[in-house]
Amino acid sequence: MIDNYCEGKVWKLGDNISTDLIAPGRLLHLRQNPPEFAKHVLEDANPELPKKIKRGDYIVAGENFGCGSSREIAPLIIKIAGTRAVVAKSFGRIFYRNAINNGLLLIQCDTDNIQEGESLLIDIEKGEVTKREDPNFKISFQLGEIEKRIIEGGGLLNYIEKHNSLEQL
Repeated sequence: MIDNYCEGKVWKLGDNISTDLIAPGRLLHLRQNPPEFAKHVLEDANPELPKKIKRGDYIVAGENFGCGSSREIAPLIIKIAGTRAVVAKSFGRIFYRNAINNGLLLIQCDTDNIQEGESLLIDIEKGEVTKREDPNFKISFQLGEIEKRIIEGGGLLNYIEKHNSLEQL
């Protein structure tokens, strides 16, 4: 479920963060235990991040976040780790679909002027990202209605179970 208005701390990453960096291959034996795997999320991109990230924080990145393999566990462990959303300039196509299907909010927008440690305010209804530190800072984004419904439903399988169909999408 997504809140229409949410605030969280930024953890900034660069471009081309692959699913291998999100969900380290050496730990794939943890796929059957996603909460344990989530304790290692993104540690190959930033070894300190899994220890620092708190529920409600944001991952902010550059281009092509989630590129590479179709490692379906990657968006799930980001969500389980407590990340409210991933904000990036662009996303790998398969990662994007897997994330939405798992109920992870993705926001595509320009991230150049967002810095680590800042506090973002995201208004889903307005499609707007602002900073607590600078209320004049605004970035617009669009989130499709279908994606909103799936994310609000907790993911595609939860949505199907609740509505017993895909017709309302």
